[in-house]
Amino acid sequence: MEEKLKQKPSDCIKVVLFGPESTGKTTLSKQLAKHYATDWVPEYMREYLQEKWDITKESCTYVDLLPIAKGQMRLENKYAQKGNKVLFCDTNLLELKVYAEVYYDGRVPESLNKISLQNVYDLYLLTYIDTPWVPDDLRDKPHDREEMFFKFKTVLDNYGLPYIVIKGDQISRLEKAITSIDQLIEQKSEHNR
Repeated sequence: MEEKLKQKPSDCIKVVLFGPESTGKTTLSKQLAKHYATDWVPEYMREYLQEKWDITKESCTYVDLLPIAKGQMRLENKYAQKGNKVLFCDTNLLELKVYAEVYYDGRVPESLNKISLQNVYDLYLLTYIDTPWVPDDLRDKPHDREEMFFKFKTVLDNYGLPYIVIKGDQISRLEKAITSIDQLIEQKSEHNR
């Protein structure tokens, strides 16, 4: 089980878009992938849950967590093998862990809990809640955005993970992300010399 949740070795710098729903993660992932002429890893949970909703009108349950986690890592590992120096992940297992804690009273499948902290990313872009709420079939916390943002931030702080907060309009967000990623690429380049 845990093998399917682990990252495969890759030379890519991995950047995760991290934060509450409807905060511009997918938009920024696509913009950054275009700017760096590379790939971005879509959010498997969205595809999985939308298909479930379309068929049953049921939302996520606890038993969905591990299939979602496996699907996300399958996609990430696939894209990491063909990515160009940097890979943008529109979510990761740590984000799924945060949602599990919120929705299931702190319960997280043990394998997800363990691996979500072992998989390594070079930078987290923590997206702020200053984007308009866009409703859809799956989003359900329009009034809890600030609370959710601080849950995501607290996880990054508690585990000492590298992150920057991304806020403002689309141009400001993109420019701040590019500046930080360019610095990261330069640091990695200098380290490898």
